[in-house]
Amino acid sequence: MDFIGYPYKFLMTSTAKFQAGDQLIHLKSGGHYRVIGLGKMEANLEDVYIYEALRNHTLWVRPKAEMEDGRFVKQLG
Repeated sequence: MDFIGYPYKFLMTSTAKFQAGDQLIHLKSGGHYRVIGLGKMEANLEDVYIYEALRNHTLWVRPKAEMEDGRFVKQLG
């Protein structure tokens, strides 16, 4: 099963700006990414986004607050 389908939907919350499957653009780098879901940073239980670079399929993790501060925007269409 892919990351967007069950059982990973449970990782998203209604308070998340981006949802699993959303494609994003990083405004500074111009990179394109796909949201996998939300997780928790083990060290401090901070909410983090898990996302994939569409260029090379590398998985990344970034604090939720950073991801939602305007440096990423949802790709339209």
